[in-house]
Amino acid sequence: MARGPRLDAPGSLHHVIVRGIERRRIFETEKDREDFLARLATVVTEGKGICFAWALIPNHAHILLRTGAAPLAMMMRRLLTGYAVSFNLRHQRAGHLFQNRYKSMICEEDSYLLELVRYIHLNGVRAGLVRGVEELDRYRWSGHSVLMGNQNRPWQAREEVLSYFGKHEGVAKRKYRQFVFEGISLGRREELTTGGTKRDTERQNREAEGKYDVRILGSGEFVEKILAEESRADQKRALVKKKRIGIEELINAVGKAFGVTGGEVIRGSQRQTVSMARSVVCYLASRDLGMTGRELSRELNLTPAAIHYAVLRGEKYLAQNKEIEGKLSKYLTFLTTSP
Repeated sequence: MARGPRLDAPGSLHHVIVRGIERRRIFETEKDREDFLARLATVVTEGKGICFAWALIPNHAHILLRTGAAPLAMMMRRLLTGYAVSFNLRHQRAGHLFQNRYKSMICEEDSYLLELVRYIHLNGVRAGLVRGVEELDRYRWSGHSVLMGNQNRPWQAREEVLSYFGKHEGVAKRKYRQFVFEGISLGRREELTTGGTKRDTERQNREAEGKYDVRILGSGEFVEKILAEESRADQKRALVKKKRIGIEELINAVGKAFGVTGGEVIRGSQRQTVSMARSVVCYLASRDLGMTGRELSRELNLTPAAIHYAVLRGEKYLAQNKEIEGKLSKYLTFLTTSP
């Protein structure tokens, strides 16, 4: 089955796989790895996401995270673009570093969270970078060593993962470590990296019932739920397009709510009221119009990084200032009503 547009929604669990172009190395030195992790920490923290697991292999990386305020695409674009630029400068190279399209699967959390944590953290063992769990316990380039308490990465959800294994840290660590050890004998598990189900007959049955999608890892019911949500989002986008409600109308509506003109919002004034109006525009355009950071960059003459921060500020502002959302209620109700 062909891979369609990426699926995302706030609070979704994603298994992300990033590969070097033509299987080339994306990590040459320890500085490369630390740079990548520092950037990952920033996008997870500022995007209010939660990272459960990660592993750095010379030519690829795995990340397991739950998205927050920032969409997955925005987080990954910021992470990979920034890292590629710094990597090329360090190693005096030019051109693409990553495959054009990283892989991401939206995952059923109740069924697969712990399985994915284990599978991702065992990548170093399967790749022959470490020999067994004892070496993995102290291996710096996997989140397993964080869970075992041998390195500190505050942005990784250590306590949440260990809480599945016990209330007391010592007991939880022992049970988690045994869980990881038992995973070695399972080897490579295709369904955890390709989505859907491993068994061909089950896959064919679920495809026939509309319950299979390579972008989704979960039960047939979970697949149906995610696809139904995506269908409603598509309908909303189609309705917005049909009614010709777009960025210009949003800019003008937000401008009126803040007592400024749409022109002031576009021209990039740094006056506090105008700047906050622009942030609210970015947040609502991303949430309700489905606009990407690149599209908003062109409309508002801002960098993608500035758009990212504006989206976060706009969401926070609306959450704390209900009167502004009240002034926009007619517009917002229209956008959030399904056809």
